[in-house]
Amino acid sequence: MNDMTPLSADVLDDDQHGRPLNLSRRGFLGVSLGALLLGVSLPAARARAQAADASIAPGTRIRAFLEIRPDSTVLFRSPFIEGGQGIFTAMAQIVGEELDVDPTQFVVEGAPPGPDYLLIGGGRFTGGSMSVRMSYETMRKLGASARLMLLQAAATRLNLPVAELSTDQGRVVHGSSGRTVSYGEIADAAARLPVPNDVALRARSDFRWIGKPVARLDVRDKSTGKARYAVDLEVDGMLHGAVQHSPRLGGEPGLLANEAEVRAMPGVHSLHRLPGAVAILANSWWRARRAVEALQVTWTEPAAGTAHAMPAAFSSDAHMAKLKATPGEGVVFETFGDAAGVLAGAQHVIEATYDAPYLVHGQLEPPSALARWNADGSLELWVPNQAPEMFQAEAAKVAGIAPEKVFIHSPILGGFFGRHFLYQTANPFPQAILLAKAAGRPVKLVWSREEEFLRDTLRPMGAVRFRASLEANGLPAALDAVAVGEGPTGRWFGRQPDKVDSSAVEGIAGKVYAIPNRRIGQVHVDDPAIIGFWRSVGHSMNDFFYETFFDEMADAGQQDPYELRRLLLADSPRHKNLLEAVADLSGGWRRGPFTAEDGTRRSRGVAMASPFGSEVATIAEVSIRDGEVVVHDVWVAIDPGSIVNPAIIEAQVASAAALGLSSALLEEVVYIDGIPRARNYDGYSILTPERMPRVHVRIVESGAPMGGVGEPGLPGVPPAVVNAVSALTGQRIRSLPLSKIDFKEMQG
Repeated sequence: MNDMTPLSADVLDDDQHGRPLNLSRRGFLGVSLGALLLGVSLPAARARAQAADASIAPGTRIRAFLEIRPDSTVLFRSPFIEGGQGIFTAMAQIVGEELDVDPTQFVVEGAPPGPDYLLIGGGRFTGGSMSVRMSYETMRKLGASARLMLLQAAATRLNLPVAELSTDQGRVVHGSSGRTVSYGEIADAAARLPVPNDVALRARSDFRWIGKPVARLDVRDKSTGKARYAVDLEVDGMLHGAVQHSPRLGGEPGLLANEAEVRAMPGVHSLHRLPGAVAILANSWWRARRAVEALQVTWTEPAAGTAHAMPAAFSSDAHMAKLKATPGEGVVFETFGDAAGVLAGAQHVIEATYDAPYLVHGQLEPPSALARWNADGSLELWVPNQAPEMFQAEAAKVAGIAPEKVFIHSPILGGFFGRHFLYQTANPFPQAILLAKAAGRPVKLVWSREEEFLRDTLRPMGAVRFRASLEANGLPAALDAVAVGEGPTGRWFGRQPDKVDSSAVEGIAGKVYAIPNRRIGQVHVDDPAIIGFWRSVGHSMNDFFYETFFDEMADAGQQDPYELRRLLLADSPRHKNLLEAVADLSGGWRRGPFTAEDGTRRSRGVAMASPFGSEVATIAEVSIRDGEVVVHDVWVAIDPGSIVNPAIIEAQVASAAALGLSSALLEEVVYIDGIPRARNYDGYSILTPERMPRVHVRIVESGAPMGGVGEPGLPGVPPAVVNAVSALTGQRIRSLPLSKIDFKEMQG
């Protein structure tokens, strides 16, 4: 997948130099000497970044982010991790706009842990489509402050007033005399100046790069194999590790029937017992994997009260039945009017229960971690992650050392999807730390696909009970929805019994349709599985629940579902305009069934979603072929308020649509006897290229506060597809995935 050339000591010596992985000692000297360092890339840079005064205001110390090199190119340390979402390019556009440097002149890398980068509510987390929208103004001010410092340094050098100077793409210009000085020439002097408190930002009308489809900075390296993911990295003297986990969570290794035989296998260095697993270290990963899979392990049963233990009798079918059978109205999250009273006296009440299964992340990048203990007792960890400071703190606990002695390197990710969060039981980094300590050598641990499927965190299983009443004219009068299950936010950040976990109801609550009486609640039911975040989190299934039930209400009231949405959005121009935009993008709304030009019988479905500060409207067109749903086109209108890079938005919407469609059509984790049935892609189907529809995107900038981009394109796809299928077949579908249904009898 990538260039696997080993990194020699000359290329990788971070404990001495604190340099990026792809910069040699010679390159370091050539770049840094004489450069104006607005950055933290000098020797021991990462140590200083991590030990910086915690009282500093995040995002204000230019030196922590920017290094302007002698050739006026810019090294920018991004507080956010690149995982295919284009954040490095977006950061270069935002900072470059105010710094007056073309984004193509930026080199961007992930910043080390440290208080400078805690921009998300006093923390750092790349996810939830938060990066750009929550750092936009800060990053603009950072670039503008650095530009002003450069102007001040140039004024001193040229003996001219700052007011007579301007900048032009990496240089300071004196217009009347034509004299210029490059940023690289004055960077050192500028770095000694105090950071200005107040700076003027460019007017939106003067933007050159923000709002433009700037090409991705990482495309060439990814296309040529130069991009280095965690799984590609190597350090001198390292051993390769592979593990075999207990089939059920909570089991521990007991008897190893063939231990001596495995220890004697070619290349094996050592065998280790770990919590819930056994591991082999060897001189190659393939040898480590062959050896660990050859181990004949007797696994003990979990002791009573064991944390995260999976009951032997657990099955996903039984847990879904439990969710559906759990009674009660739950804890209220949102209420308007008197839904209970209206429903009690209604003549026409509609009821339905919807459900969705567990899902794995299933990303192509296998889980890995590389750990190295240094002579001074410090620990270096190269680990895919979405939150360096959180990983640093947890690694310190595992290692038994102070957090400032843990140095986290954050390689680019092979996708996010909520996978690279701090899931202790679903992440190999604790095992890598323990193995490196035991072996006295660096260890690179990679989980096989089978071990990943066994230990991945799951999108929670969920069920929602709906009740609605209609007025005589067919319009909804009241709606009551009760979500049953557990949300990931409560699992990982703490749950209060008297409060609803917002991640369990997002996509059901917060809808802007003008239904006068509504109540949204949650009945909490503990989930025995290790649940976590999945792309678009609760929206990934809750918008499916709500928007398909909306079509049920429309059908019961003899209303067209698109027109009913328009009517109920009359007082919300932003949403109504977006709905009309997606209809226009699709060539005009028509539900069907209708006959397409190729003779196939098709229908369309529509859905709305409001995820992560953005608004989305989606239309899907489907047919049925050989008993399977075929999705031909997906149209998405997205309103993120304002934008940085439209090309990245379009790409993110298309990728989110693919993942949403995959979950709607195919994906499902099934547990039997406490063990997941699928251990690789042969048992867990995902969307294949030939089933990918055409995706059409229209960006609508309403001027609302900036919203997210990476996740909002997903939630509208499953309900739009299912609504189209229901229109085509005449039968309402309330459970995913659609692959559970044989549509041959419904096929027209």
